Amino acid sequence: MSIEKIVECINAKADKLFAASDAVWEYAETAFTEYKSMDVLCNLLESEGFKVEKGIGDVETAFSGTFGSGKPVIGLLGEYDSLFGLSQTAGVTHKEWYHEGCPGHGCGHNLLGVGSIAAAIAVKQYLEETGASGTVIYYGCPGEEGGSGKAFMAREGVFDCLDAAITWHPGSVNAVSNNSSLANIQVKFKFNGVAAHAAGDPYNGRSALDAVELLNVGVQFLREHIIPEARVHYAITNTGGLSPNVVQPVAEVLYLCRAPKNAQAQEIYEWVIDIAKGAALMTHTTMEYEFIKACSNVVNNTVLEYNLYKNLQAVPRPVYTEEELKLAEEYKATAPAEQDLAGKNKAGGADVVKFIREHMGQPINDFIMPYYPSGIGQGGSTDVGDVSWVCPTAQINTATWAANTPGHSWQIVSQGKSSQAKKNMLYAGEVMAATVIDLMTDPELLAAAKAEHKEAVGPDGYICPIPKGVKPQPIK
Repeated sequence: MSIEKIVECINAKADKLFAASDAVWEYAETAFTEYKSMDVLCNLLESEGFKVEKGIGDVETAFSGTFGSGKPVIGLLGEYDSLFGLSQTAGVTHKEWYHEGCPGHGCGHNLLGVGSIAAAIAVKQYLEETGASGTVIYYGCPGEEGGSGKAFMAREGVFDCLDAAITWHPGSVNAVSNNSSLANIQVKFKFNGVAAHAAGDPYNGRSALDAVELLNVGVQFLREHIIPEARVHYAITNTGGLSPNVVQPVAEVLYLCRAPKNAQAQEIYEWVIDIAKGAALMTHTTMEYEFIKACSNVVNNTVLEYNLYKNLQAVPRPVYTEEELKLAEEYKATAPAEQDLAGKNKAGGADVVKFIREHMGQPINDFIMPYYPSGIGQGGSTDVGDVSWVCPTAQINTATWAANTPGHSWQIVSQGKSSQAKKNMLYAGEVMAATVIDLMTDPELLAAAKAEHKEAVGPDGYICPIPKGVKPQPIK
């Protein structure tokens, strides 16, 4: 199937795809509560002839859409969860609540989920027209933000049937994702103390809030002794009440421990637990903790990445109107700082740095970032990492947002329905479809990707960082 036919197929479905993306943007549901968004995407898949199965991997808002039969089996990953507190009116270049205090799609997952469906639709047409052996499976993956939905799914063997997986993420550049990511573990601590009158008899109280504060101080001292690439974050989720004249009898805090490898994240997690035990001892409170979720670092696959880069170049990039460029310039002006794309890609060498510096400065980054194999860890985490341990996996970004748009921001939410975002959602779908079809038509390409993957994961293969018995849960 030619690039031209892929583009024609996806463009013919543009109105349906745009409507689904807008609907998911409106629902803006957070981790493991994406019931309405799931229904939108499942209905879209069913209308296009895919066999849909909900609740896969024992995750209520996870689902799959399958078409075809036989080998190879290629997966396309989609996400559709939003972020707490990022509600924002669409299409305005200033901060303005849409629904005050509510969630918003501050990472573009309304686009992500639908863009991968666009790719699946094109692959389905290829299979129908050729009668070739092959199966495409779209995976609806909930709870990427703070939930690691794919890790729960991987633990239950959902992705074991795949020969390879392809995905993408909205962004402010057109690029192959060549970095790894940080593994992470999220844990909730609850301290129980004794209430007392804070003035009349504080000596009879035992402050759970003091324990949380001492845990935070202890972790602050821990940071000097962990590797530079690691990160530890926290959010106090329960301070024990609103009365300062009461010794707080209960307090809770959520911790997220990140590191380049699963074992390193596990070591930090265990150290933080020890600090929490110490905080309880110092305050004569009791402490309990709950493992919330975890995800693995990404295993890069250069064979797939090179193919995606080839198709990024082969598929026609979006053409922007004067109105789109003007609006992008206005969004760019709201960015807190110029992104140092050249500095972030200095590992690619002088030619890469020179290319980026020559092409930056426009309201939309209408160029393709040079690809170079990296595997270097970045500051963020993604549960795509768990899929990448199970099978060869690679991903791209496309310029759905204006240049310099900050991550997890109101600017991303505001641009979530824009024509720029939608054009690049289709572009991502076209690139991914081309790579999936390449994998189905070129056995040597797939064999090379699988050989690289086998060597990278080693003899032990995938070991899920989430213990058996831990269930997905919304963070409330």
